[in-house]
Order: sequence, then C-alpha cells, then structure tokens
Amino acid sequence: MKIRQEKAKPVFDDLEAWLNAQLPRISAKTPLAGAIRYALTRMKRLRPYLENGFLELDNNNAERSMRCIALGRKNYFFMGSEGGGKAAAIAYTLIETAKLNGVDPQAWLTDTLGRIADHKITKLDQLMPWSYAQLSVTADCRS
Repeated sequence: MKIRQEKAKPVFDDLEAWLNAQLPRISAKTPLAGAIRYALTRMKRLRPYLENGFLELDNNNAERSMRCIALGRKNYFFMGSEGGGKAAAIAYTLIETAKLNGVDPQAWLTDTLGRIADHKITKLDQLMPWSYAQLSVTADCRS
C-alpha cells in the first residue's frame, strides 16, 4: 500500500488534473470529450486501489480464469440440461474460488465433501476455501 501511495497516487492525481484541464479545451460533443468524461467519472471508483493492497487495478485475473470456459463454450452448449449447466457453473465457481485462495481445488473439495454431512449448517463458512487455506497454513507451521 505504501508503494501505491508513493508511486501510483501521483500518477492518478496528475492524470485526473490533466483530464480536467483538457475537457474545457475541446468540443463537448466529440468522442474524445466523451472518453474524458467517462474516465473522470470512474476515477472515484479507482481510488480504493490506492488504499487497499488486495485490490487490483484491472480484472485480468478474472478474465484469465474465465478463458477456458469461453474457449470451451461450444462444447459446454450440450451440458445435457439446464440443470447440468447450472451444476457446471457452480463447480467452476467453487474451483476458481479455491484457486484464488491458493488452495488445491481437488484437496479442498475432497476434504469438504467428506466433512459436509456432519457439519453444522450455521458454520458453513468454516468449509470455504479461505478457511481451508488458513487451516493449511496453520498445519504447515506445526510441521
């Protein structure tokens, strides 16, 4: 976060000031003016990137994780039924969530499916990948 404040914040500030300075100099009806207005309205939504180290400036990771799904779209068209498509969407969501949390999806799903039947419904959060990742780290520290 400190590096973002030192390096990225001045760039954000300069860009915003420059865009504000350019807007009155061009015709409001041009595509360039529309693009500048678009950028300026989104600057407020970009600012949390400077304050939170876990936020990313782009959505490349999300796009990259969806790539295999997009490439196989024609194959997935015939999932068998609407229910099959929904089940596949749930499976993809669980697997990608595990990956984003640095957890081996197969190990997590194996463990979770073995524990879920006896687990309290009010404590399902304990079975989520982010909780499993913390358990793995704790187990590694004990070794």
